Amino acid sequence: MKKYYSCNSIYFLFLVGLFINFCQGQINTSAPKEKYIAPKQSPKIIGTPPSLVPNPTPTNDPSLVSQYIRTIFQDSKGNYWFGPAGQSVARYDEKTLQYYSRTEFFHGNSKADPNFNSVHAIAEDKKGNIWFGTDCGAVKYDGKTFRSYTEEDGLRNITVGRKSILVDKNGTVWVGTSGGVFRFNPSADNTGGKSFLPFDLLSTIKVKDIMEDKTGNIWFASQDNGVFRYDGKTIENIMEKEGLGDNYAGGMAQDKTGNFWFTMKDGICRYDPSASTGTDTKAFTSITTKDGLGGSEVWGIYIEKSGIIWITSRGSTTRYDPSIDISNPKAFTVFTEKDGINCCVQSMYQDKAGNMWWGAGAGLYRFDGKRFYQVKQNGPW
Repeated sequence: MKKYYSCNSIYFLFLVGLFINFCQGQINTSAPKEKYIAPKQSPKIIGTPPSLVPNPTPTNDPSLVSQYIRTIFQDSKGNYWFGPAGQSVARYDEKTLQYYSRTEFFHGNSKADPNFNSVHAIAEDKKGNIWFGTDCGAVKYDGKTFRSYTEEDGLRNITVGRKSILVDKNGTVWVGTSGGVFRFNPSADNTGGKSFLPFDLLSTIKVKDIMEDKTGNIWFASQDNGVFRYDGKTIENIMEKEGLGDNYAGGMAQDKTGNFWFTMKDGICRYDPSASTGTDTKAFTSITTKDGLGGSEVWGIYIEKSGIIWITSRGSTTRYDPSIDISNPKAFTVFTEKDGINCCVQSMYQDKAGNMWWGAGAGLYRFDGKRFYQVKQNGPW
């Protein structure tokens, strides 16, 4: 039996649909999707948070995880490690936020304590040990105690560069300092010998970053001599004369397509190895404020798993979508303090769940897809 609807019935259904659409709001498919941040219970605070740093002016908020956070890392157990300025490290495991004292951190090395400033790099080896790079040497945490390594253990220089501890695919621990590169020797460490051996091919450079690429090459960014690539046998040096934007290379990253990205003093530089033929500078592309970066004094670079590239500089943080042509202004989104992020970003990190974290000059930050928000000692985590 066929059903017939009157004009009044159709009009009534139209009004119902209009009312529902009005209450829910129209869907804007072009707007960035905000991530749902699941509320977590405030952690128990263990230890003493670092003092506020009066540089240039101290914040008046003692509830921050730390005023400055130099580095962020998540270990294989899911614990988060933070490197606050002026103190050793803090660990967050969803139940507790634990601050370790300098005495705990520099166990067995009291000489380093008075001169210590902050942790610059964090990595985990295949045995689950957590390694920290500081301005007073390297430190290893075995899950119970911290072990400090300095000149007595083979490090000729103890100022470890930012992001300059690497555990490669073979399990080798690399440490880059202001006076060369060193490799950890586990057998010597177990027998009381020199735990670190100098990497003679790079014995004097000032290292700012170390990374391993998709094919197993180890890359070193230097303060004065561009970047170096080690293939297991030989070293190749890439400098400004080869097409690199500057001989100062502060940070590095490799994207999904195999391109390399380097931070320069006035921007970033993309290196496409497939386009490289000797000294052909077509393999290099420099990107500066003229193209859309938010600032010229670039501090850091990080590439999300999605391919989005984040660039930090004095006064701003830039989100760059490399899938959009560089000539299109939509490729760059510049965030400043009005968007919730403090200007002095010290570190960036993406955790195993895909969440991005920032350590800035006013604490720890997350991003909900539209704006930045602070993560304080009590959350929201």
